[in-house]
Amino acid sequence: MYHRGQVDEITICGEMTSIYRGLSEKAIRASAARYFADHVRPRLYPVMVALVHELQDAGVEVWAVSSTNNWMIEEGVRELRIPANRVLAASVAVEDDLVTGTILDIPSDEGKAAALRRVGLTHPDAVFGNSVHDFHMLQMARMPFPVNPSPALAAKAAELDWPVFFPHEAEVL
Repeated sequence: MYHRGQVDEITICGEMTSIYRGLSEKAIRASAARYFADHVRPRLYPVMVALVHELQDAGVEVWAVSSTNNWMIEEGVRELRIPANRVLAASVAVEDDLVTGTILDIPSDEGKAAALRRVGLTHPDAVFGNSVHDFHMLQMARMPFPVNPSPALAAKAAELDWPVFFPHEAEVL
């Protein structure tokens, strides 16, 4: 239904996070770690990992903002040395290791920019995003960088003359 436009981004991201209600958060984190290792790590672009590390080594504060659940994002950015307290992701309340259906945040579309503002980041130096749902967050940056953008984001980037980065075309480390 989401792909047919019958369910909006915020609703689907909330459902994909609250669906875990009743499960152990510890078990979800372990599952996220396995999923990341098996399916996501092999798809990381070395040039992007190197860029994040170079920025951090230069003293830049790096944050991750996503409408995917915090368990997956926190696991995914561990390798990028981004601490969990700098992850703004879809989240639900957890009580005594049990996930509830109470949604705490779903940063997507305008919500990504709002999440950054809530932590005091009103004009980030650089923002990287790949989806039209990152557009508002990209707009607030001094330097917006669409990376492997979706067609809708690529069109907006072209209108605004933003540089677009395709890591697969970069030199492999």
